[in-house]
Amino acid sequence: QVQLVESGGGLVQAGGSLRLSCEASGRTSDDSHRAWFRQPPGEAREFVAAISWSGGYTAYADSIKGRFTVSGDVAKNTIYLQLNSLKPDDTAVYYCATGGVGARPRRYQYWGQGTQVTVSS
Repeated sequence: QVQLVESGGGLVQAGGSLRLSCEASGRTSDDSHRAWFRQPPGEAREFVAAISWSGGYTAYADSIKGRFTVSGDVAKNTIYLQLNSLKPDDTAVYYCATGGVGARPRRYQYWGQGTQVTVSS
């Protein structure tokens, strides 16, 4: 079965950067997306970015467009999320997911445990 492990979160100042990683063991169908979601404190989980297996398709939430970049390394079975120009509102637990498509959390079958990103003012 597929397991996902996120890493790279931490505490940064506003305007700083982080690079999140999500390493998968096992794999899903090649037509499924690999995606990043985040859940701010007390709020619902929301879509951040997605990438196709081949890397030929990417999608981003409007709220982070131009600041975050999703990428993948098929050989390493790993996806990344480069976070730049971080704002306090970006503070959340960031999750990776796979086994689904699109921007709706309930479509994804496999989830990591999350990695905390905290952005100070």
